[in-house]
Amino acid sequence: MVTTEKIEIKSYSKKELANLYAIGVRTLTTWLEPFHKEIGKRHGRYYNPKQIRYIFDKLGLPGD
Repeated sequence: MVTTEKIEIKSYSKKELANLYAIGVRTLTTWLEPFHKEIGKRHGRYYNPKQIRYIFDKLGLPGD
């Protein structure tokens, strides 16, 4: 049985984003490092939806 979840473009913390990709926060940090300048700073603990869209474009959608 195949289930298809639609990933919502919204604000995510690093922990939430790492959980979507089923990886650790440290691994996510390593993956995002080459794109640090393009992504920009987080707003508090969260990446905004525009940053999340960019991350998904660069890393692919979680679960793919």
